Amino acid sequence: MPLQAGIVGLPNVGKSTLFNAITRAGADAANYPFCTIDPNVGVVEVPDHRLQGLANIVHPKRIVPTTFEFVDIAGLVAGASKGEGLGNKFLGHIREVDAIIHVVRCFEDGDVTHVSGSVSPERDMDTIELELVMADLESVQRRLERTKKNLKSGEKKYAVEAEALGKLEEALNEGQPARLVSLTEEEQAAVRDLSLLTAKPLLYVANVSESDLQDSPEDLPLVQAVQRRAERDRAEFVVVSAQVEAEIADLDDEDRAAFLEEIGLRESGLDRLIRSAYHLLGLITYFTAGEPEVRAWTIRRGTKAPQAAAVIHTDFERGFIRAEVVSYEDLVAAGSYAAARESGKLRLEGKDYVMQDGDVVHFRFNV
Repeated sequence: MPLQAGIVGLPNVGKSTLFNAITRAGADAANYPFCTIDPNVGVVEVPDHRLQGLANIVHPKRIVPTTFEFVDIAGLVAGASKGEGLGNKFLGHIREVDAIIHVVRCFEDGDVTHVSGSVSPERDMDTIELELVMADLESVQRRLERTKKNLKSGEKKYAVEAEALGKLEEALNEGQPARLVSLTEEEQAAVRDLSLLTAKPLLYVANVSESDLQDSPEDLPLVQAVQRRAERDRAEFVVVSAQVEAEIADLDDEDRAAFLEEIGLRESGLDRLIRSAYHLLGLITYFTAGEPEVRAWTIRRGTKAPQAAAVIHTDFERGFIRAEVVSYEDLVAAGSYAAARESGKLRLEGKDYVMQDGDVVHFRFNV
């Protein structure tokens, strides 16, 4: 199953507008709370200039980028952990995603209602964090009660679990997210199946107006408030204008580049968002490149060659012999596989080779 990032936030902060822009999925984006009820799922191609660079060398019949899934989750209100609004549905949908993208409103607009009546990133972030913390605290306390009973068995695993749960309970009671709690590897493994909401990787998106996007948005007090929270929460941070992304979503590549140049941007918010989401989940890209196709593949950082091969087909891992590897930069510099081989840049790697971002690979395997 592809990795998923859930887009969350208070109602009317720009979640669905951003989702529409990056997926072109046409989710409803109206000016009233709970416009999004059931989560919309959109698959977006991951932009990567290296695909065209490889295509210029091998002249494939097709180019296949890797993809990423975004989930547009219903807007949250205070009291969600107690079932207010669409709280229970909202929290259940967050639990199913791999990472959270928290969209925070950093623009003033009298035509777009704010659920709390005014724009305040600190308050908005506090509202969502509190609801997630309260939901996690309930899960931890329920599990801890059961674990304490199991301690009577004398099994070590329950002692480890109780220690981890105790640390989490203390932190959550103080309003701290689970991701800030220091747990040993053994303790992490003991509570992983809880799928705590505040333990998930987090990316804050400061959603600004088009005019602010063009005028050093990082200097805006509203945006700085979000950046400070991201630093505190060990989270990623990116500034976008959902409205700008919506305007360029349907433009072709040439018109999109011209539009971005006109407003003084080198790349779209989508590119920044994708890159941040990749970094957040510890993902990297490797490539296969030949006459049939140039294709990008997504793996987690630290993946070894046989397991990377399994992403293509499980038979590749079972029958793995070796991998012929050259970095994207070395291949482009050489101009061809033959030249890369002659210069010693194309290498043979075995089962213990750890894949690197930008590797161009040909796997050798037994059927």
